[in-house]
Amino acid sequence: MIWIAGSQINPAVLVSEWGLNAVQREVVRKMAESPEVFEYPSADLLRFELKMRDHLVRSALALNESGLAFSTFENARSNAAYWNRTELGGFRLRQGILPSQGIINIFQEGRKYATECATAMVIILYHAVLRSIRPADFEQLFADILLYDWRYDQDLDLRTTRTNTFLPGDILYFANPDYNPATPEWQGENVVDLGRGLYYGHGAGIRTAESLIDFLNEERRVGAIRSAYLVHQATRPGFANLFPYDNSQQGLRFQDQAQNEDSQITAQIGALLWEW
Repeated sequence: MIWIAGSQINPAVLVSEWGLNAVQREVVRKMAESPEVFEYPSADLLRFELKMRDHLVRSALALNESGLAFSTFENARSNAAYWNRTELGGFRLRQGILPSQGIINIFQEGRKYATECATAMVIILYHAVLRSIRPADFEQLFADILLYDWRYDQDLDLRTTRTNTFLPGDILYFANPDYNPATPEWQGENVVDLGRGLYYGHGAGIRTAESLIDFLNEERRVGAIRSAYLVHQATRPGFANLFPYDNSQQGLRFQDQAQNEDSQITAQIGALLWEW
């Protein structure tokens, strides 16, 4: 259910009046069909969340195409012109580099980078925020970015919530309880819900839930009996916390060379060609 300023909202009205794209229409439909209540003090906050969810999906698709390699922390690498590699395999922004420049370079020169799936999720989050808020605010809020595992700036205000309602733009987790101890990197896979029953996980690519589970099951220990599974939780940025910096409020739209906000995105999954 969707409530705005104390009133339940008909999702058809939002679709017809707000000109929503396919990702945003799916978000609204799933919110409206859910027994959970999605409540907003204003329509503008919901608009912002829908915009940022669309950017999360687009940023995940862009990272998939960037050439970013999968690796363990021990073998992580980055573009030394923008990032310093830490002893633990994280990336810390070099002095004199703007946060936006560091994030955008990952999408432009992904082949110079390698990391694991949790860090990839944080990279997607920063990129989506960059495209959703005013550029000057992004530089100020995230001036000292460290990319390492689930380390993130507190201004992202990430929240992990138990839920059965999964929305495009959510970060989800497929657990692999009987993973092979020799390959602990496959004890699970963090993914972005792309909508349409598809998910992006760094190292696994774009897959359906069934395909992701099969992928992880191939990485189990000998004699394993428990299957991988989707955990009933979703990690979401603090949309309300970021909303005051919305780049729509002053007619500003941040665009980088990696992705144009209004462009159509396609992805080949097996024999199917998907469009967003």
